[in-house]
Amino acid sequence: MVSEKPTKEKLDVQIKSADMSEEMQQQAIEVSQTAFEKFSIEKDIAQYIKKEFDSRAGATWHCIVGRNFGSFVTHETKHFIYFYLGHCAILLFKTQ
Repeated sequence: MVSEKPTKEKLDVQIKSADMSEEMQQQAIEVSQTAFEKFSIEKDIAQYIKKEFDSRAGATWHCIVGRNFGSFVTHETKHFIYFYLGHCAILLFKTQ
């Protein structure tokens, strides 16, 4: 009989819209997955992602996390991503 190690379930990623390099998109997904592991409240998840991107890629980043929201934003070129992690949407973008 083979024993299985318990593995942390990774949430499905579905990118809806992106104006961002592939490398930065991957960073956004990884940072978001870490945020979801550390926090359960959407506001805390958004704050973690925003602060992480401010320190990694310079200010000023904005992050919205939730299951039901509309948005219309202006962003810096090549600094926008909107994706789902599981059933939760994440909007991450940079402004000057």
